[in-house]
Amino acid sequence: MAGEIDEAIERADRESFTRQPPKTLKGQIGYLIRQLGSAKAVAREIGVTADSVNRYRRGARKHARPDVAAKIDDAVRARWQPQVRKRRQQQAATTTGITVETRARFGYTAPVGTTDDGRFRRLTVHLPPAYAQRLFDARTTGASDQQMRQIIAEGLKEIYFQDGGTRATGLTDVEITDIDYLDLDY
Repeated sequence: MAGEIDEAIERADRESFTRQPPKTLKGQIGYLIRQLGSAKAVAREIGVTADSVNRYRRGARKHARPDVAAKIDDAVRARWQPQVRKRRQQQAATTTGITVETRARFGYTAPVGTTDDGRFRRLTVHLPPAYAQRLFDARTTGASDQQMRQIIAEGLKEIYFQDGGTRATGLTDVEITDIDYLDLDY
């Protein structure tokens, strides 16, 4: 199962589409056949027979089972406008950065005499391009959700909690737990 960070990146990617993917079953199957090369390859991808794929393509079957329809939709969205996604991610990693909006419990290690009790916070913070690059690289290499959370936590520590080094200089580790929601924009 995909982690929360991975799902947030997927949502941000979908928001970058310049055109919407095909909505009809026939259109989606046609697109997948063009992408994968054959009905047999599409059938393997979505877990049905090649005959079923051909029936969807011809319009002999107008509706797929809900679980199959979800697989078809996911397969189309995963392949839709890869150049647009790549361009947006490259731009975020080199110039614009990434905006993190979340409501989660933040805990941290702080110097003696200060409170380091975790508490829920709602934050919207713009992280510099270096953090976007680290996040995309981690996702590409198959990093766990926890590792990607740590990258975001480091960015929030630097930008939000330490304000670029002007305050909370003794703060060492920030941890994100109990994520209520997390959204990314780039």
